Amino acid sequence: MKERNNLYPVFLKTNTLKILIVGGGNVAEEKLHFLTKSSPDAVVTMVAPFFRDGTRELALEFNVELIEDVYQTFHLQGKHLVIAATDQPEVNIRVYRECRERDKLVNVADNPPYCDFYMGGIVTKGNVKVAISTNGTSPTTAKRLRQFFEEVIPEEIDQMVLNLNAYRKKLKGDFEYKVKEMNKVTRSLVGDEVFRDKQN
Repeated sequence: MKERNNLYPVFLKTNTLKILIVGGGNVAEEKLHFLTKSSPDAVVTMVAPFFRDGTRELALEFNVELIEDVYQTFHLQGKHLVIAATDQPEVNIRVYRECRERDKLVNVADNPPYCDFYMGGIVTKGNVKVAISTNGTSPTTAKRLRQFFEEVIPEEIDQMVLNLNAYRKKLKGDFEYKVKEMNKVTRSLVGDEVFRDKQN
């Protein structure tokens, strides 16, 4: 049977969630970088015995709380999402197990079997955001796809979204009518042949 990606993508309001990153090395800094790049208002705490200078600079820029300490179970209190990114596999697995015991979503960096979620490639153009997943099998492919979409999706797409939103608000009628009208307006974005194929 051919493999397929069964993950369900969601977009989290990270300003209303509390995120913990366990680790202070290169991998932890990379996770913080991509998280704050996509969600600069994310509420993040990091815990580690030491932090890189780059991590400290990012933390200052994005109001990230740094706790210089060895990870302990109590650091999980009040957290919704946890990322384990230390250079000690036994610590990462401990974080995973303690998160599962407490019904907290956890991601162990570079260890798919110990992940409830993956941090995929992300493209942001104003209000438009595209997330890319390779089911945890090839982060490099996700990175290349992200670079591709960043090039081909124009910056002007955000203005189009704003214009369509304003048009939608002016429409009178029920939900079904609004959907039909919006389909008419946006049909040219994907080509009429797509709509014809769906109707046949």
